[in-house]
Amino acid sequence: MGAVRLAVIDYDAGNLHSACKGLERAGAEVHLVTEPVGLERFDGIILPGDGAFDPAMQQLRGRGFVDPIREAVQRQQPFLGICIGLQLLFESSEEGVEPGLGIVPGRVQRFRPEAGLRIPHMGWNQLQLTQAHSPLWAGIPDQTWAYFVHSYHGVPRDPSWVAATTQHGSQTCVAAIARSALFATQFHPEKSGPYGLKMLRNFVEFVARCSPLSAPRA
Repeated sequence: MGAVRLAVIDYDAGNLHSACKGLERAGAEVHLVTEPVGLERFDGIILPGDGAFDPAMQQLRGRGFVDPIREAVQRQQPFLGICIGLQLLFESSEEGVEPGLGIVPGRVQRFRPEAGLRIPHMGWNQLQLTQAHSPLWAGIPDQTWAYFVHSYHGVPRDPSWVAATTQHGSQTCVAAIARSALFATQFHPEKSGPYGLKMLRNFVEFVARCSPLSAPRA
């Protein structure tokens, strides 16, 4: 039985090195992909990234990833978005004018200004797990600390998408979403210490359960 093969989408949105290293430590065989040909041959797909919404979507669209990502999610190929990789799943963002992937109905919004509130939301904060039985949270206690860097947060129209929240000032924001084989975190699990690595291992183990790994691959 071989390691699960994960495609990490490289679209010049940063955060690739730490994401790849975290996934390798979690036991995956990681492949950077710069074009969508053959995405269906991987056991799972990772969409990481830092930066702004419009440039990220322009890169995905220009490289031909938009429809293949939508098709992968539709066929329930395991998928993990990280940071802006969560935001791009939404229909639109207040940060720009580009349409998003439209997989999660809803909009990405900027934190409202508050007295004493730091924007961006940067540093460690606690997770309130709202999908206690999500595969991503196996062995993860409620109120676990995770590392965030963002000024915008996704607001799904259907709250059943929400897998975890966090509190920034008086505002409760989405920290993770999950449905079927789709997962995404606003925080960086690869920068979130032992529990973050455990989340990545949980995803890799979920992929292994979903994928036929009995035959060695060329």
